[in-house]
Amino acid sequence: MSPTLKDSAALLQPELRDLRRALHQEPEIGLDLPLTQARVVAALEGLPLELSLGDKLSSVTAVLRGGRPGPTVLLRADMDALPVQETADLSYASRFPGVMHACGHDLHVSALVGAARLLSERRAELPGSVVFMFQPGEEGAGGAQLMIDEGVLDAADRPVVAAYALHVAAAQLPAGWVAARPGPIMAAADTLEVTLRGRGGHGSSPHLALDPVPAACEAVIALQTMVTRRFDAFDPVVLTVGEFHAGSVNNVIPEQARFAATIRSFSPEARTRVHEEALRVVRGIGEAHGLTVEAEVQIGYPVTVNDPEEAAFAEQTVRQLLGDERYFPLPNPIAGSEDFGLLGALVPSAYVMFGACPADRDPSAAAYNHAPEAEFDDSVLGDAAALLAQLALGRLARG
Repeated sequence: MSPTLKDSAALLQPELRDLRRALHQEPEIGLDLPLTQARVVAALEGLPLELSLGDKLSSVTAVLRGGRPGPTVLLRADMDALPVQETADLSYASRFPGVMHACGHDLHVSALVGAARLLSERRAELPGSVVFMFQPGEEGAGGAQLMIDEGVLDAADRPVVAAYALHVAAAQLPAGWVAARPGPIMAAADTLEVTLRGRGGHGSSPHLALDPVPAACEAVIALQTMVTRRFDAFDPVVLTVGEFHAGSVNNVIPEQARFAATIRSFSPEARTRVHEEALRVVRGIGEAHGLTVEAEVQIGYPVTVNDPEEAAFAEQTVRQLLGDERYFPLPNPIAGSEDFGLLGALVPSAYVMFGACPADRDPSAAAYNHAPEAEFDDSVLGDAAALLAQLALGRLARG
C-alpha cells in the first residue's frame, strides 16, 4: 500500500523544520530577498518543476505539470519578514538586527516547499498543473500585484481556476487547528494622512497664533465618533490613529500638526464610504478652526474574500485530512490585512488560518503575530504541507 499524503508529509517534517529555521535566521524585508530566493531555489532542486524568477522582485514561480491533462491551481506563500527586533530566546533566532520573521512567513515558505515535494511525488496521477507562488513583499510592498503583473497567473499557459494559501497564527488557535469562513476573511487596509496648517507663535499668547494642535486632537476624537455613529455595526470599519506629530518645544505653538491612521473595512461599500466620511470630518474641523487642511487616503490592500464554494471545499478538505476536531469555523473576519485578496479578486480562492501556537503556551494569552516575542511551533509544517497539497489534488480532481 502506498503511503498516504499525510504519512509522506510526516516523513518530510524534519527537513521542513530545518528549512524553516534556516530561513528564520536570515530574514529579509520587502521585495528584494536574495537569500530567501536562493534557499527556495535550492530546496526545489531536483524536482520536476519549471522555475522562473521575478524581474522587479525576488520571487520564485514554479510550475508542476501533471501526468494527465486538466486545469491549473495556484498555491501561494509569502516570504518577507518585518522590521522587528526579535526578543524570543531561540537557538535559531534572527542573526540580522532589527529584522524578524514575526509573522511566520518562514513557515509558509517551508510548507509550500513541502507541498511541492509531495505533489511532485504524485506527478503521474496529477490531472492538471500546479503553480507554486513564492511571493516577496506581502508586508505592505504589494508583491502579489507585481507577481500578477509579471504573469504568475499565466505561468502554466492555462488559466488558474482556483488559488489557496494558509497563514500561521502564533496565538488564538491551538497548534494544528485550521480556521476559515466563506466571504470576507481579512480586511481591506488603507491609510488616512492628515496635515493641519496654521500659524506658529508663543505658547503664552495663543490668540496671536493659529494653533493646529487642538483642531488635530478634535479631529482624532471626531473620527472615532464617526465610526460608531455613521457605520453599521454589522458591516464594520476600524479606524486607528497610530501616528501623531506636532511641535518640538513645550512653549511654542507649531505651525502644523500631522497624524496618520489605518482604516480597515470589510466590504467595498463601507470602504468607499469611510474614505469619504473621514476626509469630510477632518476637512470640516480644520476649516472650522481657520486652518489649511491637507488630507488624503492612501489605498492599500483590498478585502480578502473567500469564494463560498472554495471555502466549503477547504473546510471539507481539512476535516477529511486532519479530522473534524481540527476545523474551527470563524464567526467573523479578521481585521488584519493581506494582499492575497488581489488574487481572490481574479480567481476563486480560499485562505485559511493555521494554528502554530507552541504547545506550552495558552493560545488566548500567547504573543500574537508581529510581536517581537512571537514564537511559532514548526512541528505543524508536515500537516500544513499536506493540507496545501491536498487542496491542489482535490481541486484538480474536480476538473
